[in-house]
Amino acid sequence: MYALFFMLVTVTCVIMMSPTVETAMREHIPFFTEMCNKLNAGENCSTLVGYSAVYKVCFGMACFFFFFFVFTIRVRTSTGCRAAVHNGFWFFKFVALLACCAGGFFLPNQEKFLEVWRYVGAAGGFLFIIIQLMLLVQFAHRWNQNWSSGVKFNKIWYAALALVTLVLFSVAVGALVFMIMFYTDPEACFLNKLFLGVNSGLCLVVSLLAISPCIQTFQPTSGLLQSAIISVYVMYLTFSALASKPVEMVERNGKNVTVCVFPYKSGLQSDTNIVTGVGAVILFGCILYSCLISTTKRSSTALQVYRNDMPENEVNIWCSLSDYDDEKTAGGQNVKYDERDGAIYSYCYFHFVFFLGSLYVMMTVTNWFHYENAKIERLLEGSWSVFWIKMASCWVCLFLYMWTLVVPMLFPKRFQA
Repeated sequence: MYALFFMLVTVTCVIMMSPTVETAMREHIPFFTEMCNKLNAGENCSTLVGYSAVYKVCFGMACFFFFFFVFTIRVRTSTGCRAAVHNGFWFFKFVALLACCAGGFFLPNQEKFLEVWRYVGAAGGFLFIIIQLMLLVQFAHRWNQNWSSGVKFNKIWYAALALVTLVLFSVAVGALVFMIMFYTDPEACFLNKLFLGVNSGLCLVVSLLAISPCIQTFQPTSGLLQSAIISVYVMYLTFSALASKPVEMVERNGKNVTVCVFPYKSGLQSDTNIVTGVGAVILFGCILYSCLISTTKRSSTALQVYRNDMPENEVNIWCSLSDYDDEKTAGGQNVKYDERDGAIYSYCYFHFVFFLGSLYVMMTVTNWFHYENAKIERLLEGSWSVFWIKMASCWVCLFLYMWTLVVPMLFPKRFQA
């Protein structure tokens, strides 16, 4: 339900940033101009669209989740009144969310608010990216550990590990070749060549480090599968960064020619729609996956925000993998009561992730600091701020993975403990 609330507001923000939708509403809704005048929403409802409207709506959503973050601090059991509020009263919470989003339009001194709020959003959005990268590194280690442990029972897991590792490395190499072909040029795009060389070289370094004898001695479960996952993600971030960089032009045969651009941006409307659609799907998928996967108990423990002596069960926010028996309620519904001995995941951390996700949505939809000319149809067009943020994310991801490889060797006693 919280994810549904989050996605509804996100879709609303995307609609607000679309001039196409604004034009369609003005042309097809009867008495649109008169309705905007009665609502005091400006000419053609100008105050209800654009980056400022997205800032206000996301401010309301962020306040909603931040309130529940504070409200659920140190909730350890699902039997208390605060846990009951967290797990129920959906209609009232939906009304409260709507009220928070609408309240953003009535804030005083809005120019100053927008100036300050964008810096808060940038900090929160970048922190959301860091948490996302930490969870990715954790996922890579757990995948390799689970499949490696299966080797004790069935040797076919060796083949599964080798096959998946080979496929992932093939995807990473293929992505690198693709970017070299389309995002480099003999006469321009020096930064593209530099960062492609640096990022591919770092991927090679962490792959060799993962299978080095010194790392294997302290961390036997380390292998190429983790580095393959990280390499694919780094190549994706690199591609996304290069696609977000402002275009470069060189003079050839007396004409200015655009170089190092996405090959399907041929100026055709169909190509533009494809690029925009893929970008929106990736945006929604990454945000929703990051918010949901980071609310498991195991993920909370990995980020050191929730510690418990109970055996860990991998339980997400909608299903339970615990061994408790089913219970029947008075209404006859079968219920898996998965929090009998305590809250399985940290409620406050759950809401904190959605709070940061709200800020990330706000900054992404409004193209980070280039919000004045931001349109959702131009989400993948060039911006230096987006380029550097995504490129920095590559290096942070590689650093986090390298740190997880090296830390057992640097602190062997603490790691064993």
